[in-house]
Parts: sequence; structure tokens; C-alpha cells
Amino acid sequence: MASILEKMLRFGEGRQLRRLERMAKQVGHLEDGFKELSDEELRDLTADFRERYEAESEAGKADKDILDGMLTEAFAAVREAARRTLGQRHYDVQLMGGGALHDGNIAEMKTGEGKTLVATLAAYLNAIPGKGVHVITVNDFLASYQSDLMGRVFRALGMTTGCIVSGLTPAQRREQYAADITYGTNNEFGFDYLRDNMAASVDACVQRGHYFAIVDEVDSILIDEARTPLIISGPASGDVNRWYVEFAKLAKGLKEDRDYEVDEKKRTIGILEPGIDRVEDALGIDNLYEQANTPLISFLNNAIKAKALFARDKQYVVQNGEVNIVDEHTGRILAGRRYSEGLHQAIEAKEGVQIKAENQTLATVTLQNYFLMYDKLSGMTGTAETEAAEFQSTYQLGVVPIPTNRSLARIDQPDLVYKNEKVKFDQVVEDIVERYDTGQPVLVGTTSVEKSEYLSKLLARRGVKHEVLNAKNHAREAAIVAQAGRKGAITVATNMAGRGTDIMLGGNAEFIAVAEMTALGLDPEENAEEYEKKWPEILKRVKAEVEEEAEEVADLGGLYVLGTERHESRRIDNQLRGRSGRQGDPGESRFYLSMTDDLMRLFNTGAARAIMDNDNTPDDMALESRIVSGAIRKAQQQVESRNAEIRKNVKKYDDVLNEQRHSIYTDRRAILEGDDLADKVQGFIEGAIADIVNEHTAAANPEEWDTATLESDLKQLYPVTVSVEEIIEEHGESNVTSEEVIAEVLSDAKIAYDKREELLGEKAMRELERRVVLQVIDRKWRDHLYEMDSLKDGIGLRAMAQRNPLVEYQREGYEMYQQMLGGIREESVGFLMNLDVQVTEVEAEDGSTQRQVRIQAKGLDQQQPQKLNYSAADDQGNVQVTDGAGHVNANATRAAIRKEMSQGTASALNEARGTAGAAPQGAVGTRVTSGGTSKSAPKKGKAKSGNPAKQAAPQGRSAADLAREQSRAAQQKKTQIGAFGQKTSASGATNPKRETTKPKNSKPAPSKPSGNSK
Repeated sequence: MASILEKMLRFGEGRQLRRLERMAKQVGHLEDGFKELSDEELRDLTADFRERYEAESEAGKADKDILDGMLTEAFAAVREAARRTLGQRHYDVQLMGGGALHDGNIAEMKTGEGKTLVATLAAYLNAIPGKGVHVITVNDFLASYQSDLMGRVFRALGMTTGCIVSGLTPAQRREQYAADITYGTNNEFGFDYLRDNMAASVDACVQRGHYFAIVDEVDSILIDEARTPLIISGPASGDVNRWYVEFAKLAKGLKEDRDYEVDEKKRTIGILEPGIDRVEDALGIDNLYEQANTPLISFLNNAIKAKALFARDKQYVVQNGEVNIVDEHTGRILAGRRYSEGLHQAIEAKEGVQIKAENQTLATVTLQNYFLMYDKLSGMTGTAETEAAEFQSTYQLGVVPIPTNRSLARIDQPDLVYKNEKVKFDQVVEDIVERYDTGQPVLVGTTSVEKSEYLSKLLARRGVKHEVLNAKNHAREAAIVAQAGRKGAITVATNMAGRGTDIMLGGNAEFIAVAEMTALGLDPEENAEEYEKKWPEILKRVKAEVEEEAEEVADLGGLYVLGTERHESRRIDNQLRGRSGRQGDPGESRFYLSMTDDLMRLFNTGAARAIMDNDNTPDDMALESRIVSGAIRKAQQQVESRNAEIRKNVKKYDDVLNEQRHSIYTDRRAILEGDDLADKVQGFIEGAIADIVNEHTAAANPEEWDTATLESDLKQLYPVTVSVEEIIEEHGESNVTSEEVIAEVLSDAKIAYDKREELLGEKAMRELERRVVLQVIDRKWRDHLYEMDSLKDGIGLRAMAQRNPLVEYQREGYEMYQQMLGGIREESVGFLMNLDVQVTEVEAEDGSTQRQVRIQAKGLDQQQPQKLNYSAADDQGNVQVTDGAGHVNANATRAAIRKEMSQGTASALNEARGTAGAAPQGAVGTRVTSGGTSKSAPKKGKAKSGNPAKQAAPQGRSAADLAREQSRAAQQKKTQIGAFGQKTSASGATNPKRETTKPKNSKPAPSKPSGNSK
């Protein structure tokens, strides 16, 4: 089915390519005229383009139409600037690639076709409106290198470039984002977006919008790394740590076999019905498994595990007030190691030592939803064809295959399969040694650091000089990869190492020239004039040296790429092969495999195994079979399909949070930018009072109203001067309605607020409102993310009760969000009415007196946590957790990997059971109380009769019930309302549709993933 869909997506490519070819010819017609321009005239073109843009924009013309009209001239200007500064002239196929990028597509260009230079075309054209263009690369080194090199082209055209790398201060980042074109990695751009939405003032924000992005190695960033969301985490609040102590005390009173059961062999515990009753009684709640109480379940489980499964001086020891894990096999203390998922904190609470703060999510976004925020998105890669359907369905990106400048001359040899890994590597070494003796350069690809180091030892024993790259030091590796095409060079690398750097026969002249300029102390920005003057001379000399050696290497057969194992993705294999044979150069590639390789174990190679197990088959005999090659391709397709399902599910779950995040961040930004909150706070007061009164006056008969609790809650909200009993008496107990009570109380509250403002002063009150609401939103949002994490961790269990996990997550997530909004309103009003506020008068520089607000109140954060962790995909696409300085947190990384694996497995299982598309929405603007939600999971043990809140959930439902539930979910696409009342769609992504020109397929695109409104 996938192949049919891919054919549909590629239908009409010829028409698209012919259009791009015509555009390239039109640019060519302008070339001679642009060559006659002086440097100053060439630089002034940008100002002319911008004047035209402003005039046409004011006339009401659309951005895309304006830029389309300037395309040929802008491309001609960039081609001429690149020729003058870099000595490189864009080929026609590169102009076609630039056109595909401008149209909002993926330009599929083979390795060595000059994608970095292609990006300058679309980047320059789309930077003319002055809204900023982002060029995303795979690592900091490439971002810096490309920014410096291509920045020379942009400077020749009067534009500025910036570069976002780790370690920059907010002020430095803001300056880089202010440039016309900004280079950086996907993680840096994504984390800056999250940090901007944690900032305490607008001055602390660094980004200025998401207009146009060009993603280099787009398949790696938008596909491989998309399984891992970007997460900023920090220490949990003290309130969370309090629960560990509370449940440690509760666990002491619970008895094994009466309240819980233990399976020591499996190291699991199960809570029994009597235990649940005792916990509910101790906590004063009706139902532990209600949605509002979901976070408490993990505290209880960990407390019982700490008591029943972890013994002091066996699994752990207590030293110097700290709990240290003991290796049960060696008896050694594992310093610095901690149990994950809150278990270590539970043991600390059990032992009565200081609880080290558990990390909680402070901000998170998936790469899919981050990049979908851009008005226009495009990308470049050499291997996009296999993922064309996913690019279209997730990102609405078409794939345009750009022809190569010269015909491909590489020879791809068939795979060789051996009995075991040892024999395979022995044969690999023999092949390398044979090539090494002739001087032919060899690039060896491995699937892991361990395999690279093992092969390195084997080569060292044979006296083969070589380089090993493990994707750790990007600058060093880029320098080595740039020279991997030199005579006699043997380079062993993990598949991802050195990506983004061309391997040219005889060496990379451009890279060598840049290194020589740096050695001379010349910088393209600081010594721009001297740099541009010296560059042609250095480049010409280096090119002459390289070309002579390149001819020798070509005579030896060019670069030989040797793969030691098939990757689970066909794209990675194709990327490795693609390092050879660039720009029509000769080259060769081959993969060596063994029956013990990971991928070979994923499928049943009956015929291959029968041959290999034959006693008459020598160990060093290779099996070369189309059947085996076909089986490998099938296995890769299966793994790719599984990973695609995981990515799809990651996005489906994040779509639920994405709408909420967009709403909260919109509110937050409005506050930072100085919106007057006076009217909105009045709405908060009305909403908070209505929520409280309605909660206690739900009964039809006023005699049954809980007036005592109502008065108590109102007194906590504001200084009450009117009695509820008086209101009831005034209107008559038999005739009074909740609406009348709300009106009277609201009048009283507004009088109290007016007095408060009169006391503090209008200016001070507005500043107080801004600070209070901002900090309440931040705290409530952090707590909400924590609860959503807990909900997602346990949502997979709903499938056991015949419930659709995604539908349950959508429904309960919406209810939790509405409850959070009610909490924001109520808590903000409470703080504004009751805070002890000091207003000090400070004399300004102009001599006038200004009133500044100083807030001192328990529970109101003064600043965000300082020690933050950043979770994202590393160079291999695996989750990695680092601190603010970029150092890897090994413990947190291990925990994140375990969590990702468990959630990925659950997502795949849930998808197999079927998921629904849209989140069911509750009543807009209503406050959802804990009593109105369903249970998170059926209780273990026998269900009791009596209290309906404690009835066990039904154990199964029919397929028809599930179908009806999914149908209702699809129909209930209502709107969510933010804290300030603005409406946003509740179906997933919130961004306006991007303005793009797709390949004209004349066929319907695949259906969009559920929840995506783009």
C-alpha cells in the first residue's frame, strides 16, 4: 500500500521539474547583466527588492505572489554574489533546488550536489520581507561553519547572518535572531521557543517569530529525531516531595496479603481492595482512581515498593544522609546512580533522609509541532523518497527529486552474508587491507561506537593507519571526513558521523582553504575586506593541489564505501552509500553482513540459515543471494513502519497538549507584552465566584445548600462583607436561586477589589495584576504538565478495560485543562485580593516620581528553577538529557530511554487496537470538578456495593460501544477557551495553513493524521 501511495505522491513530478527548468533558464538569461554590476550595485539590490516588497504588500498583494515575482532576479543576484565571494557558481540544478525550497517542498538532492549553496537562494529571497529566515542544521559545528561561509554571500548582498549554538547568553541569542538569516540546530531553535515561553519579561525573549525554515538533512531531523520530544525539566515543587513523606507514613500502616500482595520473583506489587479503602480514608477522598487523583497512584505504588521490595543494606545503603544503590551482583555501591520514576524519592522518604527533588517537566514540544508553527517550511536531503508519504501527511511537504548535475557512476555491489560476526569482520579487514595497499580511500560505516572501536583494533593489528569517528567531536570529525577522499585514507565511522560534510576525491578544497585562512588569523566577519581579498588566491592554489590527487584517486576506483551492517532504516544505508560517487566521480559500495546482525534476526531467512548451518559450508564462505537481499529490505520496511507508527502516536498525544500549550503561551505572551489585564481580571472574579457558588448550590432545594463551606471558600477568596445567610434571607429561602447569590456576592467582591485598587493606586494595581497572573499561570501550567505526564504514563492500561487510550487521554486531558483554567482564575483572584503588597516610590532619571510594586507573598514564585535539564535526540536519534552547559546527565538519560521505550511500545500496541482522531470536548468555559470524571483504571480486587463512587469499572464493552465512542469523539470538535477567553480549535495543531506550492500530483494526498488542523 505504501508503494502505491508513494507513486501517487510522485505523480506529476515531470511537470514540476519542467517548471523549475524554465525558471533556471530565465535566471541564466539575467546572468550577464548581473556580472556587469559593481559590488556596491549588487549590494544595493536588497534595498530595491525590499522597497518593491513594501509597495506591493501595501497594495494588498500576497507575500507569495510578491516573492514569486522577484524570484529570478533574486536568484541571479545570489548566483553572482556566490561567484564573487566563494568562487562557486550555482548550477542550473541547484537553481531548481532553490525553487523547490521556495515553494515549500523538500528538494531531494544526492550527496555532493551542493545543498548548502542551494539553501542560499531560497533563504535570500524569503529574507527580503525582513521577518527572519531560519536554516536548521544537524549540529553546532555545521551551523557555525555554514553561517560563516554562506554569510559571505549574504553580506555581499547587504544582508546579515546569525548563528545559534549552545552556550550563548540570551542577549547574544536575541542579536543572532535579529539577523536576516539565522543558522542553528533544531534543538537550539526548539529550546529557545520553550525558554521564551518561560521568560519572566519580554526582554528575556529571544525569538521574533516563525516565518520560514529550511531544514538541512530534513529526513534525519523531521523523521529520525521526531520520536523524541524536546523537554525542559527542573526540580519538582516541595508539594510533590510532601506526598512522598505522606505515602511513606501510609505504607507503614499497610500489611502484606491484607492490603497489598507482593511477587518477589517479578519484583512487582499489587494493591488490594482493603488497602485502597484504607488509603482513601486516610486521604479523605472518595475514589483513588478518579482522574483528579491520578498522580497519587504512582506515589502509593512507589511507597509500597520501597517498603516491600527494597531492603536497607541489601538493595541500598544509607550513608551520610543519602540513599545509595548497591549492585546486587558485586556488592559495590553505585555512586551517583538513582532509581527513576520517583522510586528513589520514595525510599528516601521511607528512611527519613532529605528527599532530593524529582525532576518534573516544565515545558515540552515535539519537533513535529514545533516546525508546524512556521508559516512556510522546506527541507533538503539526499534520501526522502522512502518517507514521502509521511512528509506529506505530517508536514504537508511534497518531495521534489532534483536531477544530478552529472550522471552517477558509482558501482553498488551485492551484499555478502557470513555465518557470524567474527568471520564477517575478518573478511572486512581483508578487503580494507587490500584496498589500503593500492592507496584507494575507504570509508567504513558501522552501526555503533563499540563496533567502530572493535574494527579499529583489528586494523591496528594489521598496521593499517586509519581514523575513527564516533559523532562526538563534530569539528574534528568534519575536518577528517573532508579529507576521507584522499589517497590512502581509511576512515571508520558510525553512520551519523561527519554528516553534512562532502567527501571529495583528493580532499575538500573549500574546507582546506577555510582552515588555511583561519591559520592566517583571518575571520570572514572581523576581517571581511582582507578575507575576501585573500580568498581567491588561497582557494586557487588549494584546488590545484587537490585536483592532481583527485585524478590519482579516480584511477584507483574512487572512494570505496564499506558497510559492516544494515541499518534498520533504508535511508541510513542509502546515505552511507551516497558518500561515494558525488558529482559523477567513480566509486564503489558494498555491505558485509552476518547471520547474527540485529536486523538479520528480525526475520526468518530459512534458505540462508539452511545454507549457513550446512556442515560443508566453510566459515569464510559468503552467501550472495537476491532472496537474502529482498528479505533484508522487507525487514527494514517492517522496522520503518513500526517507527512511523510510534512517531504518529507521539504526535497524536502531543496534539492534545499542543492546543493547550498554544492557548497558555498566547495568554502568557499577551501579559509579557503589557496587555492591560483590568477587564480580564474582572472576568476572573466573575468566573471564580460563579464556580465556587455553583459548586455549593447545586441542589435544587436551597435548604440542602452547603452554605457553611460556601462562606468559608469565599472568605479564602476575598474579604467578604456580606453573609450568604443574609442573601438567602433577603430573597426568601424558598425562592432564592444560585444566580441571585452569585450576583450579590459578585457585587461585594467587586467593591472589595475597587477598594484594593484605590489603596494601592491604579498603576501599582495593573503591575500587581501582571505579575500575579503571570506567575499563577506558570505554576499551574507546570503542575498541569506533571499531571498530564502521570496520565500518559498510565493511559495504556485503559486498553485492558476495552477503552481506547487516546480517546481517554483526549477526554481527561481536556477536563484537566479546564480544571487548570478554573484554578488560574480562582488563585489569581485570591492572590490579588489578599497579598501583602509593598508599594515603594522611586525617583526616575528624569526627576519624576514613579510607583513600583514589590510583591512579598508565600507561594508566589520569584524566579524559575535554576537547574534545568534539556531532553532531546542525540546524533544517533536516541534520547539524551543534558544540563544547561551541555553536559550529559547519564542517570537522567537512562531513565528517559527506559520511559521512551515503554511509551513507544505502548503507543504501537494502542495503535494496533485502533485510535480515534479528535478529542471529545466538554462544556466550554465550565469548571470540571473531580467528582465528575471517570476512573483512571479499575480497582484490583472485589468491587464493593454501596457508594457508587467506589464501584469497579466495567471490565469489557462491545465493539459497537467502542465504535460509538470513537464516533462521538470525532463529532465533538468544539473550541477550547484560554484563561483570557480567546477561542482556539481543539483539534490539534493551531497554526494557520502554510503558504506553499506543492508538486502538482493531480491525485488526492493521504489523509492527515488525526488532530492536525493544518
